[in-house]
Amino acid sequence: MLQKTRGLVLNYLRYRETSIIVKIYTEEFGLQTYIENGVRSSKGKNKIALFQPLTLLDLVVYFKESAGIQRISELKVNHPYQSIPFDVTKSTIALFITEILGKTLKEESSNPSLFGFLRESLLWLDQATTGYENFHVWFLLRFSFYLGFEPQSAQQLSQELTDAGYRVYDEEALSRLDDLRTDPDTKVSRSIRNYLLEILLKFYELHVDGMGEVRSLEVLRTIFS
Repeated sequence: MLQKTRGLVLNYLRYRETSIIVKIYTEEFGLQTYIENGVRSSKGKNKIALFQPLTLLDLVVYFKESAGIQRISELKVNHPYQSIPFDVTKSTIALFITEILGKTLKEESSNPSLFGFLRESLLWLDQATTGYENFHVWFLLRFSFYLGFEPQSAQQLSQELTDAGYRVYDEEALSRLDDLRTDPDTKVSRSIRNYLLEILLKFYELHVDGMGEVRSLEVLRTIFS
């Protein structure tokens, strides 16, 4: 049955000679896997640009609840980014966000509030001209709410990590999380930003099975060094 939905591209894999298998987080059906034929052929080479990570799409899809791999009937860009692909700092943040989403988004069911959060967050990043240096830290903190384990305070986060055997050595820096929760433009030093990022990723490891190493972390640290 044909269904309309908005979607957020997470990643794709090459399949056979000219096709791809793409994972898209959709507003109506949660995480879905689609096969798209011919996009790597000479005739379809421009279409591959639609499947770059974090692209926001309007989709018409064939949806079968029992199918492991779905098909796309129609698609177009929902919002073309104006700055994320062209700004080194923003594109590095986007790379990090892409990896986090790939490790955490697993539900194959509708969650419009989560989709709305992801979409609005990315639009904010795309449109921001200043004050986005802490975006990735703020994103991890707010995203944890939609995943079901947001800490109610920096103190609670500290206690959970301590109970798990992780040493929290800078309580003063950690307290800035409560400021960042409401204002991503909160001014913090590079060292505090890196520490908060480290703490939040450890917190995610406690709650997300198979979280593993975040490979884009070093690139992110280099950009903000």
